[in-house]
Amino acid sequence: MNLERIHHILNNKLKCDIFYDERPVWIQGIDDSNDVAKIGFVDNFEEKDVYIEDLYERNLYN
Repeated sequence: MNLERIHHILNNKLKCDIFYDERPVWIQGIDDSNDVAKIGFVDNFEEKDVYIEDLYERNLYN
């Protein structure tokens, strides 16, 4: 995934299935300066900072 796609999703409030390491996540915020996103996992309360390029949408792999 790239920064432009993340901005598009967040600005249009689109419902998208986003994954990290085969787990569904939601994006809490992004840091444009170093291409990092803060994500929360849908299946528990875990949060993590990950590189935007490591996120993907179902059927839209990098």
